Amino acid sequence: MVGQRRSDADGAAAPEHFLVVFPGYHRSWAAWIAQALERHGHRATLQRWDPPREVPLEDSFGDLLLSSGRVLLVLNDWFFELGPRPAGEWNDVLRGFVAAHADRFAAVNLTNRSLLPATAVLEPASLWGMSEDAAEERLLGRLGVERRRTPRASSTRVRYPDTRCEIWSEVPRRNPRFTGRDDLLTDLHQRLADAERGNAICTLLGMSGIGKTQLAAEYAHRFSTDYDLVWWVNSDDRNIQRDRFGELAVELGLSIGSEPGERIRAVRDALRRGEPHTNWLIIFDGWDDMAGVNTLLPQGPGHVLITSRNRGWSEHTDILEIPAFLRAESTGYLMRRATHITAAEADEVAAEFGDVPLPLVQAASWLGESGMEVPEYLRMVRERRLSTVDEPATGDGFPQSSMTSWSILLNRLRASQPHAIDVLGLCTSFAPGRIPIGLIRAYPQIDLPEELRWMTTDLPAWTRALDTLVNYSVLTRETRGPVGADMGPHQESVHMHRLVHDIVSKLTGEAGRAAHQRAVRSLLAEADPGNPMDSRNWPRYAELLPHLEPSGALESTQPRVQQMVLNCLRYCFRSGEYKSGLDLAQRIRERWARTMDPLSQLMLDLTYQESNILRASGRFRDAYDLDLGLHQRLRTAERPSPLAELSTKGNMANSLRHLGRYAEADDLQRGVLDGYATLLGPDEVSTLMARHNVAVGLRLLGRYQEAYELDLETLTQRENALRARHISTLNSGSAVTHDLRLLGRYRDALARQEPLVRLHVQVLGPQHPQTLGARTHLAMCRRREGGQQQDVGPYMASLLDQLEQVHGREHYRTLAFVTNYGNFLREHGDLVQARKLIDEAEAGYRSLLGPAHPVATGMLSNTGLVMQAAGERAEALSMFEAALGGLTAPLGPDHPWVLGCALNAASARNFNGRIADAVELSRDTLRRSRHTLGHEHPLTLSAQVALSADLRAAREQEEAGKLEEDGLLGLTRTLGAQHPHTISARQRTRPYWDFEPYLG
Repeated sequence: MVGQRRSDADGAAAPEHFLVVFPGYHRSWAAWIAQALERHGHRATLQRWDPPREVPLEDSFGDLLLSSGRVLLVLNDWFFELGPRPAGEWNDVLRGFVAAHADRFAAVNLTNRSLLPATAVLEPASLWGMSEDAAEERLLGRLGVERRRTPRASSTRVRYPDTRCEIWSEVPRRNPRFTGRDDLLTDLHQRLADAERGNAICTLLGMSGIGKTQLAAEYAHRFSTDYDLVWWVNSDDRNIQRDRFGELAVELGLSIGSEPGERIRAVRDALRRGEPHTNWLIIFDGWDDMAGVNTLLPQGPGHVLITSRNRGWSEHTDILEIPAFLRAESTGYLMRRATHITAAEADEVAAEFGDVPLPLVQAASWLGESGMEVPEYLRMVRERRLSTVDEPATGDGFPQSSMTSWSILLNRLRASQPHAIDVLGLCTSFAPGRIPIGLIRAYPQIDLPEELRWMTTDLPAWTRALDTLVNYSVLTRETRGPVGADMGPHQESVHMHRLVHDIVSKLTGEAGRAAHQRAVRSLLAEADPGNPMDSRNWPRYAELLPHLEPSGALESTQPRVQQMVLNCLRYCFRSGEYKSGLDLAQRIRERWARTMDPLSQLMLDLTYQESNILRASGRFRDAYDLDLGLHQRLRTAERPSPLAELSTKGNMANSLRHLGRYAEADDLQRGVLDGYATLLGPDEVSTLMARHNVAVGLRLLGRYQEAYELDLETLTQRENALRARHISTLNSGSAVTHDLRLLGRYRDALARQEPLVRLHVQVLGPQHPQTLGARTHLAMCRRREGGQQQDVGPYMASLLDQLEQVHGREHYRTLAFVTNYGNFLREHGDLVQARKLIDEAEAGYRSLLGPAHPVATGMLSNTGLVMQAAGERAEALSMFEAALGGLTAPLGPDHPWVLGCALNAASARNFNGRIADAVELSRDTLRRSRHTLGHEHPLTLSAQVALSADLRAAREQEEAGKLEEDGLLGLTRTLGAQHPHTISARQRTRPYWDFEPYLG
């Protein structure tokens, strides 16, 4: 497929422009192709290309066509894993978009392996295995470019990529799975090229496993056309390093003897003079021991590349810190190796290993070869049943050379800095990641094994040991506390990557491990702040939590350690870390159940916390069953504990409320409150919590005024007994606001909730579950109050995203706000999105709670409102009647939820022509609402306006007019003349009631 060539005035082919598109690993071929085209009078632009997976492939091809001229793709079989993307996606775009623009695309093929079938549309010219002249001829023929009689000269000739440089030795084979790092390689190439003669020396610095050796090898292959000599020197062992560097003398044809020192001096002199080669590259791989640097390091016109963990190279060379993969590089690599995993799963694996290449190689091998699913793989890794240095089924895991390199380093440290080995051993009894190593200096009186006592008494030795490990990139330093503050040794933290943790654990073995674990357990117990209720202590608990398992704290029989473990569990509940809390509770129960009495205080406390976390996670039935089982044991115990029974009953009542058994829960909760008040007094924390929960039950029973009075009393007591900023006091504040809103006192609710939300954010943070709950109350206050409605929508949309991020889309708190946002959108005319959200929430509640639960039943009323707004009046009536009947049975006819459903059902009867039935239901609704909520409540006034509309339809004009006038006056008094409800009533728009889900 040859494009039609333009001609100049003399009839000769006019110069063309070509965009040469290549993956980074084919830079040398792209450079050669560009030079070949330019020698024959054409322009060429190089374009490195790796189309992002999140961008449609057709769009990425379309972007290439924004250039002038034709697009030349440099292909091999790996080209079609850019992204990475499935073969079908490439075939579809090649057959469609590329075929439609075939005159703009061309290709060359650099492999003898088969390409995708649809590449036929590109008619790629194969350059594989050809001489330079033959390859150039075929390239020009494919593009329809004639040879010029006088080719344009190039100032620097690019070597043909298939021509090996004159001296090439022991460079590792090119890794066909090498991924990304293009910007890093380009930066490295530029640094070496720009350096002054004699100073083109760069050290790739980083921890083991970060990819230094792979990067150096790829650099050698990718830029081999720049060099006449490339010499690789393994430098883990000094003697091997000297021998290998000296062997270059033979390749250079130097007449010298066999003595290593003489050879090295001759090689350095030849390299310095640039004879016989000026374009040389020497790579010292793994040069950590810098002894002899002045006798080995060459200077001259060429380039030197070093890979090392030793930060001491910063005094001698340019330093290029090697970071972890970019996340796109990590996920791209994983998805190419393990084609069955999704982008989200690849992201999770990459995050688990901090984007460090070597453990990702091992993970990709396990996942790719075994077909193992990601959740199972990560579970095995997190449970320490699989480490980052275990060999997968293929044996393509952690290279033996890397283990050897680590063994050499550890042996070197044992000889020169044994204290550093002690610190490493201690670190492996913490979890990988952030390690609060300074705890050992913070608690100097702790009982340490004799071999570790120097850590608390010898500060210079401690500092030297840490400096050594940081210098060799084994650990990185972190600090706790304000940025810029002067941190003492007791506040030091270090970061130990999971890979390093696994390697050191494997190489150091079990010697001393039990003593180290015992020391770490004691340190963790000393560091326990003792009060997980106080949000100011949460950062410390978050720091302790990961280290419970590796330190053996979960198996400990020491009372202080066991109490610390329980406090970490309490922290999980209070801070909203429910997933971590459930996992921790299950692991604690697994250990403690082996030796402890199920009714011991520790096991009771464990059950209470596990029940709380189960409920907060939406697992209400599991929580109830757990509490019920404990209650049955307590009832048959020889010496029953009254407080234990009260705590268990309180949890049972809480679960019953969430399960929709409101009256049963209320009876049980009142008994708990009476019991606590008798045993502990009215101002104790447990009594106040029981009083708060009685109010929750009253709210669910529709007794809003009683709930408000009780919540107000509890708030006052909590402010006095606890403090204004205590998490429980803040919760009482939100409860009072909730009551005010349900009582129709929207302005009062809004005035209280705005400063309360600010206080929540200050104390708990913006993403804490209780803060999010307070913010949802604020959103509903703003919506019900009726002012500035244009600001409510964006606020609700943003809040919904945050709830989903914290809880997940299917959590009951998220579902509640999905419902409220859907109702808001329906009010403002977006019926399509409103229906989508309401349907989602209804299905979610039905799945979570069962179809008979009052909340699942009440959702039918919201569905009916969407249908009615869409003109589906008969279907809406069916929904309203189902909701009305379904709620009346369990809640009774006077419950506000039932009255709201009745308001909607009367409206639907009217719209469907059942006027008499509508009047009858509206009269009954108004009467009951006045009795339950009072004459001035917005729902009562809405029922009054609705009845006037039904009476007007029944031609009872006089009564209709009086009711309407009184209703309008009432709405104006309570809500204001400009409130949307007042305006709608004045315009005779039929009032409605939307169901606001609430589980307690």
